Amino acid sequence: MKKINWKSAFLLAACFMLLVGCGSNTSGDGGEEKVVIGVTQIVEHPSLDAAFEGFKKALEENGYIEGENLEFDVQIAQGEMSNSQTIAGNFVADEVDLIFANSTPSAQSALQATKEIPIVFTSVTDPVGADLVESFDKPGENITGTSDTHPEALSSTIDFMIEELGVKTIGVLYNAGEQNSVVQVESIKEVAEAKGATLVEASVSNSAEVKQAAESMIGRVDAIYIPTDNTVVSAFQTVVGVANDEKIPLFAGELDSMELGAVAASGFSYSDLGYETGLMAVQILKGEKKASEIPVAYPQNFKLVINKKAAESQGVEVKDSWSDIAEFFDGE
Repeated sequence: MKKINWKSAFLLAACFMLLVGCGSNTSGDGGEEKVVIGVTQIVEHPSLDAAFEGFKKALEENGYIEGENLEFDVQIAQGEMSNSQTIAGNFVADEVDLIFANSTPSAQSALQATKEIPIVFTSVTDPVGADLVESFDKPGENITGTSDTHPEALSSTIDFMIEELGVKTIGVLYNAGEQNSVVQVESIKEVAEAKGATLVEASVSNSAEVKQAAESMIGRVDAIYIPTDNTVVSAFQTVVGVANDEKIPLFAGELDSMELGAVAASGFSYSDLGYETGLMAVQILKGEKKASEIPVAYPQNFKLVINKKAAESQGVEVKDSWSDIAEFFDGE
């Protein structure tokens, strides 16, 4: 009976297992390893969705092709912070390569869940105040991204409301549980009061309360302003209905909501903002920079846009002279 060479058999078995293990980490299309990005978004609405599309475009243009060498694990928290925390925890357990956090609550949950996996955020109004970064220039930790606040955009909208429409009382709808919204309301109040206008605030905790909050403004305000609040924006057309019925001019904190039926907004393209964030992700994935080495960025450009159709629906007479300070949008 021939003796078995156990040493040789062990070595052969080990080599076989190594080959099998290596094969399980490839994409199956030539052996290239697939990058997995966890995408966490607090709710679905036009601005956040546009930011994600811009993010994907930047990655694709830099060689990361979904379905080939890139996989997105997209999770929507449906407006619930507890869901956002669970999503972040699952991404950590799954050991994704990078987390794309689309909104302030999403970024906060991601950073609480990991200090190792790189995080890039967008659609965040005040990343310092939200305790996401130490400063714009030196974010620290494992995180960086883009802020959706341009220092002059808010003033542009409030100036237009007061100087061109004679607005004296501004109603603001927001979720007091969203840190980014609280910061914006404080800024709106400061800018408005400096110009002699006052604020009437109505806070909601979920999208189901938005209609009632909007109706509470009837007879109390000259105009309504909706900041980039995820809860209210997700039910924006409910506010549009009230504004149209009661002829209350409605203003938005970003351009995507303006297209849904607001009279005007000063803003920028969230797609462009997401694209800028995607370029940051590319640098991290390619090992060119760590997240902590990439400064947080502001949107580069903003503009005031007026929706002619919404203006007509809300009893606002559009002046030809406004073409000197704004772009017109026909609402189609």
